[in-house]
Amino acid sequence: MTKIITCNTNGIRAASRKGFFEWMAKESPDVVCIQETKAQIDQLTDPIFSPNGYHCYYNDAQKKGYSGTAIYSKVKPIKVTTSLGWDPADSEGRYIQADYKGLSVISLYLPSGSSGDEALQRKYRFMDNFLEHLRALRRKRREFIICADWNICHKEIDLKNWRPNRKNSGFLPEERAWLDTLYDEVGYVDSFRLINDAPEEYTWWSNRGQAWAKNVGWRLDYQVITPNLADKVKAASVYREERFSDHAPQIMEYDLKITV
Repeated sequence: MTKIITCNTNGIRAASRKGFFEWMAKESPDVVCIQETKAQIDQLTDPIFSPNGYHCYYNDAQKKGYSGTAIYSKVKPIKVTTSLGWDPADSEGRYIQADYKGLSVISLYLPSGSSGDEALQRKYRFMDNFLEHLRALRRKRREFIICADWNICHKEIDLKNWRPNRKNSGFLPEERAWLDTLYDEVGYVDSFRLINDAPEEYTWWSNRGQAWAKNVGWRLDYQVITPNLADKVKAASVYREERFSDHAPQIMEYDLKITV
């Protein structure tokens, strides 16, 4: 069995102070995908950022304190890719891919479009470019697990207050249609919903009001997989006992073995 965790830490240094790495050691996942590290590699010299027993790979944004992704893996990958060849994916460190035998695991941080129309248009451009990349991946003779803060909820079940949010980025018809295309046309699968169709399984909560306490959340973080992995999904959960970030870790277990 292979355990994979994805988590937007909203600053890996802040998450470490809140006990993320101690929790991670207890969970002992095979792969961890991080989004929003918000740090340059030279700011992560403390041994805590190179967890014992893991090969650690960071992709920093050019802008300090912004974006950034990482992968921690017990098995050393054959190859690690940090460039898609276009911005802002590359300049903002939004993508990192670890390749193993027949399998790749990706950590992705999709832009938010919630700060205004310019940000939303930027998000749409990223989505258009990334969809072409996802189509290209499907043509490769390997399987993929894409762990991401997608910054989109797909269905009404995926956020508490879906009615008033239909005009807000994260639950716009155009964003939801993009996920429809990803699943229905390109053929990817939302691994979490294969075996967990429970409501209120959220992964992000606003820091405003009592969103966390009242579980007024959004399911923005999930692991999208190629269809041949669908029957390998064995467990799906969100960890909420401790709070390391405004996002919660999303945990999947697969009946497969990562090898090189």
